[in-house]
Amino acid sequence: MTPPNLTDVESHTSASPDILELAAELRVAIMRTSRVLRTQATSDVVSPGQNSVLSVLGKRGPLTMRQLADIEHVQAPSMTRTVNHLCEGGLVARAEHPTDGRLVVVGLTDAGRAVLEESRRLRSAWLASRLDALPPGDQAALHRAAELLLEMTAR
Repeated sequence: MTPPNLTDVESHTSASPDILELAAELRVAIMRTSRVLRTQATSDVVSPGQNSVLSVLGKRGPLTMRQLADIEHVQAPSMTRTVNHLCEGGLVARAEHPTDGRLVVVGLTDAGRAVLEESRRLRSAWLASRLDALPPGDQAALHRAAELLLEMTAR
C-alpha cells in the first residue's frame, strides 16, 4: 500500500477534522495493542526481535541475510547477531543458496516452528481472554473493525 501524498492528507484535514481524530485514536490503539501482544509472545527462549525474524521466516520461507535485514529494517551486523543467536538455539539453520553458492539462506528448523507456534498461541490466548470479557455487541464491533482494517491494508 502506498502512503497518501500531502494533497490527500490536506484534503482530509480541511474536509473532515473528525477523520484525523479517528486516525490518531486508531493509531494509538493499534500501536499499544501491538506492543502488548509482542510482550505476550516474549519468553526466555527468544526476544521480540528474534521472534519477529522467526515470524518472517515462517511466512516467507528461507531468506538470505540481506533479505532478512531489509525486511526487518536493521543493518546486516544486527541481523547476523540475531541469526547467530537463533542458530545457537537450534531455531534456524543456515544452508547454501540453491542458485548462488556465494550466498547463505536462513530457514526455520522444527524447533523454530514450535517456538513460533507457541508465541502465536500465547498472543491469541491473551487477546481471547480480553475479548471474552467484553459484551457480545462490543465483540461484534471489534470483529467488524478487524474486517475493515484488513480491507484497508489490502488496498
